[in-house]
Amino acid sequence: MIRQPVARPLSILLTCLTFGGPVLAQAQGNVSASPQQLERVVLTASGTEQRVFETPFAVSVVDAAELQGAGPMLNLSEALARVPGLVVNLRHNYAQDLQLSSRGFGARASFGVRGLRLYTDGIPASGPDGQGQVSHFDLAGAQRIEVLRGPFSALYGNSSGGAILLHSAAPTERRIALDVDAGSAGLQQGRLSLALPLEGGFSLRAQLSRFDIDGFRPHSSASRELANLRLGWEGAQDRVLLVLNSLDQPALDPLGLTRAQWQADPEQTASIALPQRQPGEPDRFNTRKLTRQQQAGASWRHRFEAAGAGPLAESQLSVYRGERAVTQWQSIPVATQANERQPGGVIDFDRSYQGLDGRLLWRWPLADERRARLVTGLSLDQSREERRGFENFSGPAATRLLGVTGRLRRDEVNRVESRDAYAQAELELAPDWVASAGLRGGVLRFRAEDRYIVGANPDDSGSLRFAYRNPVAALQWRPSETLNLYASLGRGFEAPGLAELAYRPDGQPGFNSVLQPQTSQQWELGAKWRWAPLRLSLDAALFQADSANEIGVASNSGGRASFRNVGRTRRQGLELELGLSPAPGWRAQVSASWLDARYRDSFAICAGVPCTTPTLLVPAGNHIAGTLARSAYAELGWTPLPAFELALEVRGQGRMPVNDVNADFAAGFGLAALRARWRHELGAAGRLEVLARVDNLADRHVVGSVIVNEGNGRFFEPAPGRNWLLGLRWSRGW
Repeated sequence: MIRQPVARPLSILLTCLTFGGPVLAQAQGNVSASPQQLERVVLTASGTEQRVFETPFAVSVVDAAELQGAGPMLNLSEALARVPGLVVNLRHNYAQDLQLSSRGFGARASFGVRGLRLYTDGIPASGPDGQGQVSHFDLAGAQRIEVLRGPFSALYGNSSGGAILLHSAAPTERRIALDVDAGSAGLQQGRLSLALPLEGGFSLRAQLSRFDIDGFRPHSSASRELANLRLGWEGAQDRVLLVLNSLDQPALDPLGLTRAQWQADPEQTASIALPQRQPGEPDRFNTRKLTRQQQAGASWRHRFEAAGAGPLAESQLSVYRGERAVTQWQSIPVATQANERQPGGVIDFDRSYQGLDGRLLWRWPLADERRARLVTGLSLDQSREERRGFENFSGPAATRLLGVTGRLRRDEVNRVESRDAYAQAELELAPDWVASAGLRGGVLRFRAEDRYIVGANPDDSGSLRFAYRNPVAALQWRPSETLNLYASLGRGFEAPGLAELAYRPDGQPGFNSVLQPQTSQQWELGAKWRWAPLRLSLDAALFQADSANEIGVASNSGGRASFRNVGRTRRQGLELELGLSPAPGWRAQVSASWLDARYRDSFAICAGVPCTTPTLLVPAGNHIAGTLARSAYAELGWTPLPAFELALEVRGQGRMPVNDVNADFAAGFGLAALRARWRHELGAAGRLEVLARVDNLADRHVVGSVIVNEGNGRFFEPAPGRNWLLGLRWSRGW
């Protein structure tokens, strides 16, 4: 009997946590190819290949071709709409990050990314406190993006309700490329890249890009300059990777719209966001944001097989360091800042962060050709932030300037440190059965040093410490080479971030020391089926996550949000992902998600602003704000010629609650898009690739995203009507 290959989820998962993770490919066999040839493949940490089909958890992969066809490769929302269980809405406001959540985790975030762990080439894009950003992700240089959901994401540590990992592409040929994009709302982008394999195992990839957009709403223009450098070296037993990137992104902030504003004109911008037309004009604050970031990371992997080191098979060490600076001018009214304890209407911080991760891989052969593996590791992450607040005005009322940096109102140093240890074992019980178990535990420390102690503003210094342990386990059964059934379960942990600990809901000074981490118990049942005649792949996952001490908004007044634990919640649902090729030249992809995310305990929130004592009841059974009950994506592609593709994309979603009291909902919608791609060889002059897209074919006005629990009722962020994109890419080998 031929022994069937067995799953190795341990290697995939732990590889994703470090640099130089799994390498994905897709076989290009004919219709009669075997399931193994049709499946995307991962190169595990041990150097062996494994199919994504064999993993005992929900994971989706978006490859470079899908990224390139989805848009100008500016935002994760372009391509990740096809991933079930994931909400990734572009806010069309580059002063704010994407609205991003996984199975409802992270939905409460009104800025930044919460509840998910983010990585680019192994460098965390999430801080030790769990707050993350994705603006520096280099989609044009990506080989693939992996999206992990469910219990096994808990192995990424704090705030890991899911994980998104970007892996850059290693150069395989000497090539120079120039990309030019143009589109609606004044979109312009230029990108220059160089790929250079070198002698002695070295390789280099460098890329520079500049993006500008006017925006389809007044006061929504933005620009972005992004630079990336990837230097690698690979020998017989070692691999070293160095990654550098730099981001500079100024953006105007059009803010959200109230229900009345949205209904009157969905493409307007509220006057409070606009600049003054003359000094002394009230309530026009020129809201905007300036972001700069530089970071570097390196990893070294060494294999011990040739050295005869016994069960020790591999070691890997990864280190990173970065700096991020943000200045944001908000629309906080002048009268609100009369309160001496108010931190002002301008946020300004400089943050440095660094960390390391080291691990060892052990392997043991067992009887009957079975194997056992163990990965052990340690990680350390730190950040230091100098945070200041200023008034957003200056001068007397008659000639007052708004939207400027005025008098200092906040000055503090915040430090966060996390120390984690993890281990995961994998045992082949039989040719068709594999069991996995893991544990990640850690300690988080928060410390704030208040340097602004003036008048009625007392010393707000403080410190907190949280500890956690996240166990996970999985069992999978593969009755045939085309069917994989699995069950997994785990415990999740999400500590409050610095922004959530900054203020107490009772209005008193000091850290919000009563705010506790939220924990979750998760289980998932899944099935993966492959059928070669139609090149069919079907993944289904049924899941449930019960959380305790859910972190929710207690009050949102005068630009100061405070948080509290609101009790128990339940997230349960079903995800489906289908891909097939029904005939030569035709390809289809469908994904669908159903999610029921509700509060299981009642709690009180603020009915309006200003407010320090919540009085409005949120009853048990209400939907969690920002979660989607239904969403779906479908794509049909036709390739009549090897160098030409046409595709129709359809995306739909149900209505979304804008606040926890469920007083209003953003309406559901369905949108269609067309794309065409063409490649032409120019001989010695190189290659020309053309992408043309038309999105929102029916020119519908819809709410693209919401600002959850916005205290002033400006929940709604509109999406543009019909819009177009034309992209040209010229490349040449040399």
